[in-house]
Amino acid sequence: MKSIITDYLNKDKRYEELNDVFGHENVLVTGLSGAAKATVMAEKYLSSNRPMVVVTNNLYQADKLEADLQQYIEAEDIYKYPLQDIMTEEFSTQSPQLMSERVRTLTALAQGQRGFFIIPLNGLKKLQTPVEMWQNHQITLKVGDDIDVDAFFNKLVNMGYRRESVVSHIGEFSVRGGIIDIYPLIGEPVRIELFDTEVDSIRQFDVESQRSEANQDDVHITSASDYIITEDVLKRIKTELKTAYETTRPKIEKAVRQDVKDTYESFLQFDTNFIDHQVIRRLVAFMYEQPATLVDYISNNAIIVVDEYNRVKDTEETLMSEVNDFMQQLIESGKGFIGQYFLDDDAFENLIKTRNITYFTLFTASMPVKLDHIIKFSSKPVQQFYGQYDIMRSEFQRYINNGYTVVVLVETETKKERVKAMMNEMHIPIVEAGASANIQGGHAVIVEGSLSEGFELPYMSLAVVTERELFKSKQKKAKKRTPTMTNAERIKSYQDLKVGDYVVHVHHGVGRYLGVETLEVGDVHRDYIKIQYKGTDQLFVPVDQMDQVQKYVASEDKTPKLNKLGGTEWKKTKAKVQQSVEDIADELIELYREREMAEGHQFGPDTEQQHEFEMDFPYDLTADQAKSIDEIKEDMEKERPMDRLLCGDVGYGKTEVALRAAFKAVMEGRQVAFLVPTTILAQQHYETLLERMQDFPVNIQLMSRFRTPKEIKETKQGLKDGTIDIVVGTHKLLAKDVKYKDLGLLVVDEEQRFGVRHKERIKTLKTNVDVLTLTATPIPRTLHMSMLGVRDLSVIETPPENRFPVQTYVLEQNTNFIKEALERELARGGQAFYLYNRVQSIYEKREQLQMLMPDATIGVAHGRMTERELEDTMIGFVNGEYDILVTTTIIETGVDVPNANTLIIEEADRFGLSQLYQLRGRVGRSSRVGYAYFLHLTNKVLSETAEERLQAIKEFTELGSGFKIAMRDLNIRGAGNLLGKQQHGFIDSVGFDLYSQMLEEAVNEKRGIKQESETPEIEIELNIDAYLPTSYIPNEQSKIEIYKKLRQIETENELMDIKDELIDRFNDYPVEVERLLDIVEIRIHALHVGVTRIKDTGKAIEIYLSEKGTEDINGEALFKQTLPLGRDMKVGVSEGAMTVTLMKNKKAGAWFDRLKFLMKALEESMVIPDEA
Repeated sequence: MKSIITDYLNKDKRYEELNDVFGHENVLVTGLSGAAKATVMAEKYLSSNRPMVVVTNNLYQADKLEADLQQYIEAEDIYKYPLQDIMTEEFSTQSPQLMSERVRTLTALAQGQRGFFIIPLNGLKKLQTPVEMWQNHQITLKVGDDIDVDAFFNKLVNMGYRRESVVSHIGEFSVRGGIIDIYPLIGEPVRIELFDTEVDSIRQFDVESQRSEANQDDVHITSASDYIITEDVLKRIKTELKTAYETTRPKIEKAVRQDVKDTYESFLQFDTNFIDHQVIRRLVAFMYEQPATLVDYISNNAIIVVDEYNRVKDTEETLMSEVNDFMQQLIESGKGFIGQYFLDDDAFENLIKTRNITYFTLFTASMPVKLDHIIKFSSKPVQQFYGQYDIMRSEFQRYINNGYTVVVLVETETKKERVKAMMNEMHIPIVEAGASANIQGGHAVIVEGSLSEGFELPYMSLAVVTERELFKSKQKKAKKRTPTMTNAERIKSYQDLKVGDYVVHVHHGVGRYLGVETLEVGDVHRDYIKIQYKGTDQLFVPVDQMDQVQKYVASEDKTPKLNKLGGTEWKKTKAKVQQSVEDIADELIELYREREMAEGHQFGPDTEQQHEFEMDFPYDLTADQAKSIDEIKEDMEKERPMDRLLCGDVGYGKTEVALRAAFKAVMEGRQVAFLVPTTILAQQHYETLLERMQDFPVNIQLMSRFRTPKEIKETKQGLKDGTIDIVVGTHKLLAKDVKYKDLGLLVVDEEQRFGVRHKERIKTLKTNVDVLTLTATPIPRTLHMSMLGVRDLSVIETPPENRFPVQTYVLEQNTNFIKEALERELARGGQAFYLYNRVQSIYEKREQLQMLMPDATIGVAHGRMTERELEDTMIGFVNGEYDILVTTTIIETGVDVPNANTLIIEEADRFGLSQLYQLRGRVGRSSRVGYAYFLHLTNKVLSETAEERLQAIKEFTELGSGFKIAMRDLNIRGAGNLLGKQQHGFIDSVGFDLYSQMLEEAVNEKRGIKQESETPEIEIELNIDAYLPTSYIPNEQSKIEIYKKLRQIETENELMDIKDELIDRFNDYPVEVERLLDIVEIRIHALHVGVTRIKDTGKAIEIYLSEKGTEDINGEALFKQTLPLGRDMKVGVSEGAMTVTLMKNKKAGAWFDRLKFLMKALEESMVIPDEA
């Protein structure tokens, strides 16, 4: 497509005129709308070798331009400077995503790289680090470089990196021995190994496993923050701040003076080894003698474009007055100082005065700037066809008859085929793209690509049409974002033990974990896990038995009561649970049998229409979706009725999967019933169905209280005589008088929200019908095992491409912020949720908000309303009758309000992680960016966990992580839902993990499946120091993790792997660790031979073999092998089991090495059974 449009542009006189002066003189270009404008800019950028900078009036315009440019320019050459408004920007902690985009842009500008830079006005005016200082703080290291280590660490801290014991997040670095790990803001985490002060190697490493991956020769490390803060800068801040404080204090009201003093003191608390850039950036005005703006960063040979000058000027005015008001309020409320500012008033003016600028405007309007040329283009939008065939045909015919070239942009290969077929039917001549050299007008060219809109350039006889005009679909492809956070990082922490966590020991019950201690027992050091029980009881568990200890997890964060050591109480508890588990296992087995017997309808393979229906879906399927669809179809094509559970997070496209199954059933003439828990959901599903199936002969009806009795009666009749193919409805569908002519598929949404009575009805409907159940509550993996065969599961864990991550801010509660956030959302025509979790005073809250926002209509929703009132409010909100909905957590569950993209949560520190996540999933569900503001009370010290929670959510701006975060909390809820409520108590009494383990064992036993034994326990007791000393691995988490890995080793290769990992992560290991690894090696040989225990009696070491092991040993071979040990080795056999004794003979050298030799000898003298 580039080539075609390029040819047309270059042949055009106007473009030639423009091209000559573009970037050299002041030019005004008029008449080009969105996509056409982007096309001309891109063309200029591609044909010159200079960087190009475009100033837009706000971030929204910048994003729009970026989306269109991606059609022409490689994504890595486009740089954006995304900035929210100042208030949110400077006063909240932000997601690393925007930060890394900004740093990438700043660095590229500072280094004078060629690129296409898109800068919104507020970004242009923002105060920045002086250019030189920025350039000096970008690090490039090559292998073989010599570095001054202390200076290097200092520099990293100046650049905003934090020193941690283990690197797990962006912006952290850690030092262990000669190994430095850094997780740069841009790029992969790297591990730098030093040989003294020389860089010995640079490798990428994986944050989750902490293992190195590929080697590389060099690494670029950009700063981790918008500002560089050096010691000098800090000194300057202190003095400037003092002056500002002294000026401000006398000028404000007495009542606020204490506040301003607090604010002042809180800023002075920064500590030199860790400066919180998130806080300190508020003082940017006091940081540098000559703060810069982006104007200083833009290189001299850049081509500068201003998009819609008058709009930019308007924005500038409102921006300035907003910021001044904001500063005024800050100062008056004691949160700010006179002289504190964030934006440079004159930046834009300076840019215009000092550079040649090309202005793009759609209409010619008077502008107070010097212009050398005015060039008028003319472009027209393309008519919207909405898939209406006749209009499309006449419009295309008109283009062709007028000798136009029509470029049709489609987004996928498959759509290309469809459009081709359409064109052929309309008899429009098509040329293959690529034959562009001699294109005569009067043809259509079909190319893959996507722009936000089509356009027509009449003078060039060129029309560009996109899918948006042809069909009703929207532009979809956004660029793939690289996830900044890995999900596993957080999840690991669920299994990780922190000191103070509750744990369950299989034999002793519930206690509290107190950490790992190294104890000396009989002059040998060992590591033990220390657990506190009731009273003063303490239990020390040797690290190698750690699999008997699990973290205690129960529903809804209950604190368990501790057991007594050695009491009978734990045994009783376990017996009770065992009993209930057995009962459940019986039920499950029973269900399983019934299901195997049942016979249902066998569907045929997919039809042509099915294929066509699936091609209509405007998004790309995720891999999980595709897999689930295949599994479901396969089930439908089997004889026995399907009973499948489809789990997936909110908004992960479960509905699309269900629609395809429904369509398949309808195509075979069967009926489909969609059963949903609420009226609103029914409405939404109904609308989705209508929209997706509009081109096919499918009759869809709705049954809910929004229908008149007459309509409902007709629907029932239609279901009976089979004229209705699909019905969507609430529990009304379960009424006794609803009869189906031929029900083929039942889809149940959010099954857990139906009551017992309804469930019974569903069961009777289910007989011999295929059933698909959708749920957003993930079902625990461990329960999958026991559920196997009873219910089939499909899980969708990957989020769809184009849902923008929600921008999340954590702020102190402050009316200005709230007002600002709400105004911004309403200004872009959206709606907002305001979450206030206290029913008693929720109406007062509404009054307060009404005073803040006099023009907005505000609704209230809470759980004490009747079901009906609640639904009416929600429907009103969905239909846009309210701008703001003040609500309790009742919105957690499943309503889609695509237009509500701002969520404000008061006292967010009181919510659990999964709750915050579910709530946050309510916004950002359309293709707009959503905002979530988590507020906490001012001056309230957040508890450790609350802070971690908010932090976790914030770093998780990626979607999909919720599935994992909420996994634990929800898992437990899910388990309760699957197994029935009465199980909750049992789960709580032994903890979730132990419960699922017991259940699985019971089910398997009933089904007659023998448990494969885990690695057999081998007791090895040797009086020798073998452990991981704290000096080698200081971080307790990592230590436990390594012990766990050592436990699970069964082969030599695995052992080699761990050795590599230790050297890779912690450098060379000391002798205690080496012995620990040797003992593991001895254990590997012992496993293969069938040794049950190895015991050190002081004088000798005794090795006991099992009977089977004894049979497998060839005595003669053993004697040959062990000749070097001479008399120190004795062999005895009792009751068919052999014992080998090795004397610790002082003369004969180190007994430990000889033990290793003996174990090897034992393994080598095993009889290999003949391959008869």
